[in-house]
Amino acid sequence: MKISRIARIGAIGVIAAIALAGCAANETSSPAGSDQPSTGPELSGNLIGGGATSQEVAIAAWTKAFQGANSGVTVDYDPQGSGAGRESFAAGGFAFAGSDRAFKTDELSSMTFKTCAADSPIIEIPAYISPIAIIFNLDGVDKLNLDADTLAGIFAGTITKWNDPKIAATNEGVKLPDLAINPVHRADKSGTTGNFTDYLSAAAGSVWTHGSVEEWPVQSGEAAQGTSGVVQAVEGGKGTIGYADASRAGKLGTVSVKVGDKFVPYSPEAAAAIVEHSPLETRDGKGDLAVALDRTSTKDGVYPVVLVSYLIGCETYADPAQAALVKGFFNEAISPEGQKAAAEAAGSAPISDSIRTKAQAAIDLIVTK
Repeated sequence: MKISRIARIGAIGVIAAIALAGCAANETSSPAGSDQPSTGPELSGNLIGGGATSQEVAIAAWTKAFQGANSGVTVDYDPQGSGAGRESFAAGGFAFAGSDRAFKTDELSSMTFKTCAADSPIIEIPAYISPIAIIFNLDGVDKLNLDADTLAGIFAGTITKWNDPKIAATNEGVKLPDLAINPVHRADKSGTTGNFTDYLSAAAGSVWTHGSVEEWPVQSGEAAQGTSGVVQAVEGGKGTIGYADASRAGKLGTVSVKVGDKFVPYSPEAAAAIVEHSPLETRDGKGDLAVALDRTSTKDGVYPVVLVSYLIGCETYADPAQAALVKGFFNEAISPEGQKAAAEAAGSAPISDSIRTKAQAAIDLIVTK
């Protein structure tokens, strides 16, 4: 398996020029996620994508299976962040993007997607569902209960000590030190930040007044690059708190968030539940499956601090040779076997059968002839 970092925006012209070879017929390949042979044609070529760091572990699992079934294929995924991934895809540098949010409707109406053929719609499929863990490093404490207003105050910089009465009020019996809180946030434009601030804005808008944004809007606290940087900063500090894809939480302390009258810890099941209770946005493209997450749900067992990460591609590609590779890779990602592999590797929540059916219909729109 080959998962490597590639040159970024400055090398888009070179990346776009790389030949993504077409199908090599008369070969056999395994069905998605299976070790058993099938009669389908084996693909060959170099598939280049990039974007969300949250998907990196899942992408590696899907790549292993996809390359195992297609020995002539290599997949390069550059985990440079959701925003940069979407920009590179639009500019023609990536055949597909991973993103912790879908394109906004105003972006779709104003952008030209050079990867796609003229007038081709894009497809956006929810392929990776994961809770965002709120992680902290506090001696002697490994679990905390926090409501949305308190979380918003911590990250907005208005709650500055760990023994603040608002934290103590929901953590009876926990010995909280008179220690400064050091909130850690992403330095880069991030879909994880977008999802986290979307929760703060929806659930605690009177405290978090900065909106749902992908670039951190508050000057206080510590900035770190990427998911790994946030985790390392929290691990390396005292009194630190941050947010990261739950697959990276490790042994750090974690927060249960208040939903209705209960405090709910993160879990793949609770993350999947909030997605199931949320509708799809109304979009023009048949393959554009953006989920309108209900961050304020009070239903039992839901965890609202969640990200839905998308795989983004074209219905029709400017370079037709890319289409079969993207289609095959996306099919691997949403297959039951692919979702199981991602769940085992990254702790993500497998997509539901209903989402898979919609996602399969979107992938089937990709033109390969």
